[in-house]
Amino acid sequence: MNKILVIGSSNTDLVARVERFPLAGETIEGRYFLQAMGGKGANQAMAAHRAGGDVTFVTCLGNDLNGQNAFKYYQEEGLDVSLSLQVNDVPSGTAMIWVDDRGENCIVITPGANKKLSPDHILRIEEAIAAADLVVLQMEIPYNTIKTVCDLSWKNKTKVLLNVAPVRAVDHSLFEKIDILVVNETEAEAISGKKTETDGKEVVADSLLAKGVQTVVLTLGEQGCFFKNRQMSYSVPAFKVSAVDTTGAGDTFCGALAAQLSKGKNWEESLKFATAASAICVTRMGAQPSIPTGKEILEFLKRSTELKLK
Repeated sequence: MNKILVIGSSNTDLVARVERFPLAGETIEGRYFLQAMGGKGANQAMAAHRAGGDVTFVTCLGNDLNGQNAFKYYQEEGLDVSLSLQVNDVPSGTAMIWVDDRGENCIVITPGANKKLSPDHILRIEEAIAAADLVVLQMEIPYNTIKTVCDLSWKNKTKVLLNVAPVRAVDHSLFEKIDILVVNETEAEAISGKKTETDGKEVVADSLLAKGVQTVVLTLGEQGCFFKNRQMSYSVPAFKVSAVDTTGAGDTFCGALAAQLSKGKNWEESLKFATAASAICVTRMGAQPSIPTGKEILEFLKRSTELKLK
């Protein structure tokens, strides 16, 4: 099995379930409250780990109760965080999440220690980047840190999967060092300048490929996902489930995809597996509590196949 190095954010999620989102100045009563581990980097690392990948997670946490609990939790889960940082001058990152009865969410992130994951630390772990077969990145850590990771990965011929979430502008020189770009419709449209509704997903993907990336994966929610590189393209339909909470679905997709690719699975198998993982995720509350294991994903795929055959 190939080695996966996930570099990114870690947060403590404070989740409130509500009937609807409040208006400005309005106070409403929540249905219930959940505190759990989150952060896009941590979610993707945990998803890849639970799906059976050989994962090391690099993050930065504060030397506070949330940070201490997070390190303990990762260790109990068997996730390698030995290359991570702990700092004293800022608190660990947090995310305040509202989830309504339709399963939609609103999120406010306070980055905290995530902003302390610096290029200097990345330079100190170049050996780990060189030893990895795939580096997985998101956009909740400093942009210069992301650029440094991509530069070192390029130098050491390590493949990079970049999830441009939360969306932000990306330098053309960075795109050229990305092997796999994973974006949802909003993210794809923001960085491509094209619209899936009017231009079509092929045009959006082509625009991103023209920027220099090798492979584009568009996640399309209830429409599944669309894959394209310079040799082939195809769509993978979504699985029909009743959504409870969409938080972490995209991260679960990315982590599960990375795990399957690290095992040498082909694109079609890997994307179907990742789509199934995200389908399971939205039927549960919370980010990391909702991430399925590899066994659960395979059982879900088996049941889905059996239903189609009936």
